[in-house]
Amino acid sequence: MRNPTLKAASAALLALAALAACGRDATPEAAPAQNAPGQSAAPATLLVWAMGTDGDNLPKLTSKFEAENPGYKVEVTSIPWQDAAAKFRTAQAGGVTPDIAQVGTTLMGGITDAFQEVPAGTDTSVYFQGPLKSAQVGAQTVGVPWVVDTRVLYYRTDLAKKAGFDGPPKTWDELKAMAKGMQEKAGAKWGIRMSTTPDQELQNSLAFPWSNGGQIVSADGAKWTLNDPAVVDGVKFYQSLFTEKIADPAPDSGAGAAESAFVSGDLGILVAGPGESTALDEAGGDGFKDKYALATFPVQKSGTSFAGGSDLVVFKASKNGPAAWKFVEWLSKPEVQVEWYKISGALPAVQSAWQDPALSGDPRLGVFGEQLKDTNSPPPNATWLQVADVLGQQMEQVVKNGKDPAAALGEAQAAADSIGTGS
Repeated sequence: MRNPTLKAASAALLALAALAACGRDATPEAAPAQNAPGQSAAPATLLVWAMGTDGDNLPKLTSKFEAENPGYKVEVTSIPWQDAAAKFRTAQAGGVTPDIAQVGTTLMGGITDAFQEVPAGTDTSVYFQGPLKSAQVGAQTVGVPWVVDTRVLYYRTDLAKKAGFDGPPKTWDELKAMAKGMQEKAGAKWGIRMSTTPDQELQNSLAFPWSNGGQIVSADGAKWTLNDPAVVDGVKFYQSLFTEKIADPAPDSGAGAAESAFVSGDLGILVAGPGESTALDEAGGDGFKDKYALATFPVQKSGTSFAGGSDLVVFKASKNGPAAWKFVEWLSKPEVQVEWYKISGALPAVQSAWQDPALSGDPRLGVFGEQLKDTNSPPPNATWLQVADVLGQQMEQVVKNGKDPAAALGEAQAAADSIGTGS
């Protein structure tokens, strides 16, 4: 998993946001002017913080960059995901940050003031646009996607056939009909499960408001719009999966529980990310991969899914801004993105990289490539983590206690208005 949980990161990142100003004051020298891509940058030694196994694997790429760019040196420090918030907090407060960092998309909120804007002239259209939103605050773009993640449907084709479906559900109504049919005609205990772990619940639930044309924040990032009618109606449909007993409101969250239920046929549809195929194949054993298929999110007004992954940012305190962006630009080359996929298994954020046979030749990956064209990200506003906590609490009431979505989102909106957007 490339992002730590939202709840675990929240308290630490709120503290980081509070310390951001004093961290900048501790570094009085202005960062050097940023170069547009392709312009010369003086060779430098760059300090990069990368998370988890990505930090362990990144030196396999940096040696190639150094060979292609004499005089440059890249020093990578691997940071455990669970320590990331504390490390950023300490570095920012002390005015001693790395030049470049990998930041999970759900961790961007609250710390974007610490990052340089992407240089003028950078072609951000090469990236998947949903993941790019995780680095956009109003008119500012303060990072670029490095690797991407999204959620799609995993569905049991044998159970779907018994339910009367020869292919995946294309609309919300078909999703509900298939899930119910798997219960009534194929013996599944539950038609659909929205996540494999509790921390994914809020993330996955956002797909329904987004697919209904709703947004939880205004386009300029200045106002929360949690009680927008399109958001409310999307949450009403999401709630109906639980009130109609199609989805379990309190599923077993133990390791492997979702996979076990899917393999046994107790569960017909699972919403999960790209790593789930490996887990299911291992749990199901020989031949199980022929019993399920992947599909993009069903459409209401759109078929928008949650976009995760991680961004690359350059700190304002860096004295090597132009050189740092040169390295970020290099990591964004399609061929380098493909090489990183081969090393790490991380999906490329640059759209053209998906034309490489290493990705285009895999039908399952193709589903993720298609879904990534229609995704959205949590807003990286300074107060997002506070609002996410409030929204998550209300969504739990909606799912587990049957609370009216309009009332729940009205209360969440009132709290969000008090919190503000930080802009």
